[in-house]
Amino acid sequence: MKIKNNYRICVFLIVFLFFGTCFTPVSFSQRIDQKYEQSIMMDEGQILYSPIYNTFTYLREYDWTLNHTWTSSNLPGVSVWWLGDGTILRSIRVGANPTGGAGGGVQEVEWDGTIVWDFRYNTNGVLSHHDIKTLPNGNVLMIAWEEKTRAEAIEAGKNPNLVPFTGLSPDHIIEVEPTGPSSGDIVWEWHAWDHLIQDYDSSKDNYGVVEDHPELIDINYGGSSQQWDMMHTNSIDYNEEFDQILISVHNYHEIWVIDHSTTTEEAAGHSGGNSGMGGDLLYRWGNPQAYDRGSSSDQKLFSQHDATWIKEGYPGEGNILVFNNGGNRHYSSVDEIISPVDENGEYYLEEGEAYGPNTQTWTYTASPPSSFYSHNLGGAHRLENGNTLISYSTGGKVFEVTPDNTKVWEESIGGHFFKVVYIPPPELPEPEIPDLECHGSVNLNDVESGSTVYETFEVSNNGGPNSFLNWEIESYPDWGTWTFQPTSGENLTPDDGSITVDISIEVPLEENTEFEGYITVVNLDDANDTDVIPVYIKTPIYRTINQPFLQFLKNHPILFSIMRLFALSF
Repeated sequence: MKIKNNYRICVFLIVFLFFGTCFTPVSFSQRIDQKYEQSIMMDEGQILYSPIYNTFTYLREYDWTLNHTWTSSNLPGVSVWWLGDGTILRSIRVGANPTGGAGGGVQEVEWDGTIVWDFRYNTNGVLSHHDIKTLPNGNVLMIAWEEKTRAEAIEAGKNPNLVPFTGLSPDHIIEVEPTGPSSGDIVWEWHAWDHLIQDYDSSKDNYGVVEDHPELIDINYGGSSQQWDMMHTNSIDYNEEFDQILISVHNYHEIWVIDHSTTTEEAAGHSGGNSGMGGDLLYRWGNPQAYDRGSSSDQKLFSQHDATWIKEGYPGEGNILVFNNGGNRHYSSVDEIISPVDENGEYYLEEGEAYGPNTQTWTYTASPPSSFYSHNLGGAHRLENGNTLISYSTGGKVFEVTPDNTKVWEESIGGHFFKVVYIPPPELPEPEIPDLECHGSVNLNDVESGSTVYETFEVSNNGGPNSFLNWEIESYPDWGTWTFQPTSGENLTPDDGSITVDISIEVPLEENTEFEGYITVVNLDDANDTDVIPVYIKTPIYRTINQPFLQFLKNHPILFSIMRLFALSF
């Protein structure tokens, strides 16, 4: 009876599983197929991120298994970046500043948690925040607030009704060269405060016509009497080709480009650097209202985050990708634009008009649009296959979409995070290519027919220092009898030098004959890599000489040589 019940249970389970698979949602099975057909993330790469409200940084594999965790004594402040070789660079929150994105320091942390650099920027009225960027020279770009008193703000032309009692904090950018475990030199800096304009009070500093100066920042744009954070810059990127910096300026609903080729002194003025414009804005896009060259209908960006140049070699390279949060639009998008820049890094602006482009070249929105809305945070990253990795930060999710807006996979991180960083698999070095090279020849005259002669040649690898050559003798002349020692070789490196090949040749019986040909040696890993040893052997004519006379000649070597030359002349 017990056995019968067990059978019934098994049959029930099988039927249940069968019907369960029949009623599996079609969308789920499609999503799995899309994962494996369209996403490079499912084959390679890792994800790095720091949740906003805990002290851990996580590294996950492509299948979302946890690879590694770094712990910290600080909350993030708020970005983290991968430096390679198991090392991360993370901004940290110092103190209890409740402002979104507040930081105060940056740390370089090795795989085992060792902090090799711990730099603070949170004293004398400054505080780093949001994002950081490592430059090719190893220096670090940081965004920071700097305090200005209410009196300073009003003197700069700010409407007093828009200045909080505590004053104003515009942004500036510093470039820090690490000099010790907790020290660094500021080797370059740029201050928005040096590039202001206002049309509110002609008796104050920076007065002018805002519309005539798109290269300057209207201190009175937007804001309220409670907004001490003038700009709220939330991302920074670097273009090595043009030596330019791209920032996302949340409160102006714009992205700005500035010249990094300037000196600090030039960056404080309006001339100098590759652009000849000093620290003025080279380009701005997203909201022409901010410089009086458009209306609300022209606004394209709404409280955006994570403006980046698409990497060289990736689809859309050189274009700008932005996570467009949406603000009062109440839906988010990811927008890609082609900026009007030439090969010299100069941006076109038609007289009296706003900066282009008028439309995005690519946009991702969900269906319906309101189903994807991150009112703050967020990021986007172009992948090498042309897909885009999107950080839906307030939704606690990350997903990948194709150029036609098809979502190919989605994972839940849980909780808010600034943005994820995609780490592609390490590029394998180009294999060291071996290069077969042979030296020597067989060139023999006056060889007795039917005799055996001995020669040598050399085989070497003239390729990359770490290459391995596998070779063999592929062919040799079809006359005579040939023996080689060795006939092949493996893993010959350039450091091994030359290998000597001994040749034994039994010459054919024909007299007064020229025998020619080639010994061909081949690289077994590359049939096009061959080398040859030329072969030439000549046999003489012999005449019958009576034995007594021959013995006489042998006893007189000089006469023998003379007679031999005489015989060969016929």
